[in-house]
Amino acid sequence: MTANTRSSVLVMVGTTKGAFLFRDRGGRQAFEASGPVLAGSSVPSVAFDARGGRQRILAGASNFFFGTSVLHSDDLGQTWSEPIDGGNIRFPESAGASLTQVWQIRPATEAEPHVVYAGVEPAALFRSEDAGLTFSLVPGLWDHPHRPKWFPGNGGLGLHTILPDPNDPRRMLVAISAGGVYRTSDGGASWQPSNVGIRADFMPEGQRLPEYGQCVHKVARDPANPATLYLQNHGGLYRSDDDGMQWREMANGIPSDFGFPMVAHPRRSGTAYIVPLDGLGGRWTPDGRCRVYRTSDGGGSWQPLSDGLPQENAYITVLRDAFCADQMEQPGLYFGTRSGELYASFDDGERWRLLAEHLPPVLCVRAQALGD
Repeated sequence: MTANTRSSVLVMVGTTKGAFLFRDRGGRQAFEASGPVLAGSSVPSVAFDARGGRQRILAGASNFFFGTSVLHSDDLGQTWSEPIDGGNIRFPESAGASLTQVWQIRPATEAEPHVVYAGVEPAALFRSEDAGLTFSLVPGLWDHPHRPKWFPGNGGLGLHTILPDPNDPRRMLVAISAGGVYRTSDGGASWQPSNVGIRADFMPEGQRLPEYGQCVHKVARDPANPATLYLQNHGGLYRSDDDGMQWREMANGIPSDFGFPMVAHPRRSGTAYIVPLDGLGGRWTPDGRCRVYRTSDGGGSWQPLSDGLPQENAYITVLRDAFCADQMEQPGLYFGTRSGELYASFDDGERWRLLAEHLPPVLCVRAQALGD
């Protein structure tokens, strides 16, 4: 969707205690806040489905009483579907597994207008063919011989990244912590590990470039060159120019190669954004300074962006899905923090402003241009 400057933007923020919505009325000068919706539920995943004229918000919500479901709203968050007894996304009895949470919701491409994917914990991929109303397990990945050997990262064993190929609906890439990157070219019937070149520094000496088992944190696809991917690892930044077949490091001049999010500019090839964190145990912004780093040359170099962000005593954590871009002609950038702030930039990260504070810990942020 190509949106002009008169379009309004909806920013959807999932937190540990519900979701919050922020909407501007054009120009992104002022945002009206609403919520919490889904109050009391942990909402680690949100998506917006604009295909076929829909304006559907999808949210993966986990609740003490109702369990885990993918809920939806077709009126921009005013009303929501009710949780189904037992949930509309769950493992079949034969799988011998219980769903913990939905880490990722991803509508498929325009070629499959009713297909929605969900990545869950324990690591598995689910597919919906009714625009997110019901989901079924994708057996090809669940039955992969590597799966019993995947192990949870510090945040759990989650499938957190789903990247359909915009040119071929049979092709898709997923990432698992800690399992690594896997790809399919036959619609999910079979999957191949795609981790050549990615380090696993937590493994014993001599075993740090395994076939699988890397703790990949996030992968983003370049909009102009879909075979180009950018990856934030548990230590290490990587680029692939062959759809994940081979990876090479691109951590050049950043204070730490540890972090969680990786965001590709939605229009400009070679431009991506990260938020480095101290990887030695703090998991916060290095030196107590909140800085977003931008590359404009595909990882050849990185520029710190800090105007409007706290630069003293700012021990901030940004999680893997808490950073995103909208679809405007000049895309807006948005990130949320574990300490409950929501920041935005509308000039490529040069200047940032605070949109909200005192929210519950932010788990995910998504933004959608809504049109005129």
